[in-house]
Amino acid sequence: MSSKRFKKLPTKTTELTSETIDKLLSVVKKNCTTKFDESVDLSFQINNKQKKSEINIRTVVNLPGGTGKKVKVAVVCEDSKSSDAKTAGADIVGSDDFIEKIKGGEMNFEKLICTPAMMIKLSKLGKVLGPKGLMPNPKLGTVTDDIKKAVTDAKSGQAEIRNDKDGNIGVSIGKKSFPDDKLIKNFNAIIETLEKEKSNNTVKGDLIRSAFITSTMGVSYRLKLGKSI
Repeated sequence: MSSKRFKKLPTKTTELTSETIDKLLSVVKKNCTTKFDESVDLSFQINNKQKKSEINIRTVVNLPGGTGKKVKVAVVCEDSKSSDAKTAGADIVGSDDFIEKIKGGEMNFEKLICTPAMMIKLSKLGKVLGPKGLMPNPKLGTVTDDIKKAVTDAKSGQAEIRNDKDGNIGVSIGKKSFPDDKLIKNFNAIIETLEKEKSNNTVKGDLIRSAFITSTMGVSYRLKLGKSI
């Protein structure tokens, strides 16, 4: 059953003609009628001209305007690199002892970074970390010797872009409280990343069939693709 708040929102918005993000942001923000600072979210559908299972997008993008979220970052590294991790702002740092805690189910973090040397030991916990999306991955920059950069990127505003088995991609570009220019910069960064992924996946035609923008508790609008100024 819809709430009184939701019933006051516009209806059939997905049937409207698609518009550019700069024209839709004010509309989406107007629909943010909850008491909390809602996220502004994008939803993409991969083009069905090719088999969705053949397209495997999984990458990260550094959002220039940040995400508005505090991310708890953990690092598994050699003792000699622990000071670098702490200086960069890692919330949890450890080596063999920390791996044992993770093995025991202690996973009070949202992103895990690991050095290549320690990854040999950590990889044995695939069944524990994998289902939660926490297993470090070189492609995502979370298996690296450059611990400082990895932690800084994770803390400063980094979003993961990946498609599910049905060809959907969901990603947030920030909060309602963000000025429009910040949200547009984040949007452009995501579009650039998707364009690169199209080349990497040798996609025939357009990678994205449709795109929508909404807020956490709002309604969706059809989004016209392309970078915005």
